Amino acid sequence: MRNLSLELKKGELLAIVGESGSGKSVSALSLLRLLPKQSTVTGHAFLHRWEEQPLDLIELPQADMNEIRGSNIAMIFQEPMTSLNPVFTCGYQVMESIRLHQKVNKKIARQKAIALFEQVQLPDPAGMIKRYPHELSGGQKQRVMIAMAMSSNPALLIADEPTTALDVTVQKNILELIRQLQRQNNMGVIFITHDLGIVAEIADKIAVMHKGEIVEQGVAKEVLAAPRHPYTRALLACRPASNPKGKRLPVVSDFLGVNESLVNVQPASNEPRSEKEKTETPDPILQVQNLSVQFPTRKNLFGKAVEFFNAVDNVSFDVMPGDIVGLVGESGCGKTTLGRTILQLVKPTSGNIILHGEDISKIKTPSLRSLRKDFQIVFQDPYGSLNPRLTIGEAILEPLKVHGMGSTGSNRKEKVIELLEKVNLKAEHYNRYPHQFSGGQRQRICIARALVLEPQFLVFDESVSALDVSVQAQVLNLLTDLKAAFGFTAIFISHDLAVVHYISNRILVMQQGKIVEQGSADQVYQQPAHEYTRKLLDAIPGKSLRLPSSS
Repeated sequence: MRNLSLELKKGELLAIVGESGSGKSVSALSLLRLLPKQSTVTGHAFLHRWEEQPLDLIELPQADMNEIRGSNIAMIFQEPMTSLNPVFTCGYQVMESIRLHQKVNKKIARQKAIALFEQVQLPDPAGMIKRYPHELSGGQKQRVMIAMAMSSNPALLIADEPTTALDVTVQKNILELIRQLQRQNNMGVIFITHDLGIVAEIADKIAVMHKGEIVEQGVAKEVLAAPRHPYTRALLACRPASNPKGKRLPVVSDFLGVNESLVNVQPASNEPRSEKEKTETPDPILQVQNLSVQFPTRKNLFGKAVEFFNAVDNVSFDVMPGDIVGLVGESGCGKTTLGRTILQLVKPTSGNIILHGEDISKIKTPSLRSLRKDFQIVFQDPYGSLNPRLTIGEAILEPLKVHGMGSTGSNRKEKVIELLEKVNLKAEHYNRYPHQFSGGQRQRICIARALVLEPQFLVFDESVSALDVSVQAQVLNLLTDLKAAFGFTAIFISHDLAVVHYISNRILVMQQGKIVEQGSADQVYQQPAHEYTRKLLDAIPGKSLRLPSSS
């Protein structure tokens, strides 16, 4: 980060936008003096506190800076689970902040904590005081973090990607809450994000960062209506909602003129199969029939389950060869459980899963292993999916060894290197470890590992939800190219209908364990029949945002 100049007034919301590594979070952490000791910060950052003299946060003594943090400046971090202490209740952690900064007793701190929980619209505020972080949903944990940040009525609130990876409906509620609290308290807000769609919903001003510098800033409406810098235009163009279905998504390098190799296969169309193919009516590659999955929620004295939660409730659908079927819904609706049950990572309570004409739900585990090469999964968290002690070459090679594919070790290595090149990585990456790659590159590695066995059926479980919009565009383009090269069939799980519409032929909408709507991607996205589908569509931030045409 260098030569950063920003101005924020009371009652304004400034959005700092850019990809991972652009310097957004570093900018915020430098204001709070939370950067590593080996870093050097020069310049000035003045905090104006109502009628008092402005404070230079960079020159302030450390003891005074400790008083400023939490009282005058508060921060909401991206991942609430790692920000909250799992061994203390949510109420205790908020009360601790109140007692530290307001010097009140425990009884008053508890009353203030309950009032804050009411203000951030948590259900049963008094009960939430006694609950631990693991007992709350992602959106509820983020509300606890907001309550903690608001506990001392700060002059400046910094929100660092507070809605990344949250459902679109939960994300919308969190955005509305931050905006509402900002107006009620007349405070300044710095909102850090990579998504210009979110910016369009809430920001007064925008600063666009690229490689540690601000390349464009101004009034939000003006910047979004007429972006001047190519990088701003690139961030707008990368969003699936900004592009027609079937068209290749632009990436940042298209706008900045950086040479970047593309996958060496022909791009595939996302459009449904042709009318000729439809009249041939091939047999489904997958049939899910009356599938249910129950988890016990209460047991009696003898350990027998007496109450159950229906994660998947009597679900039926078919997947045709060559299709990508989008499965969309909020967290907790059962979509991930459904995907894992289809792959037999979770055992169904009842129903049938027929893959290639064989009911795999009735096959015993030892016999199932030999069939696993035909169906694979790509998980949401690529880093958690890779063994940090194995090089990526070894990680991709391992499934070939397990299933006895490839005649020799050299043949297997050649296949791995060929696959690395197909996912836009290089042969020399073979001996590198997962921590040496970016998030987007790690997701490509996981895709390569899933494809190394040449499966006919794949499940992508929230595989792009936590990626920057520009990296997300690269991965979606890659999936389109690889589908043309390998001809696989897939279920694509996501909470984002815009992404699902772009990549899928058909869409299934899931709510509370049931499929409430299904149809062609265009039909569900453009003419939704169910109220819940319309709710998901309405929650997409900046849905109407479009890239202005070049002059």
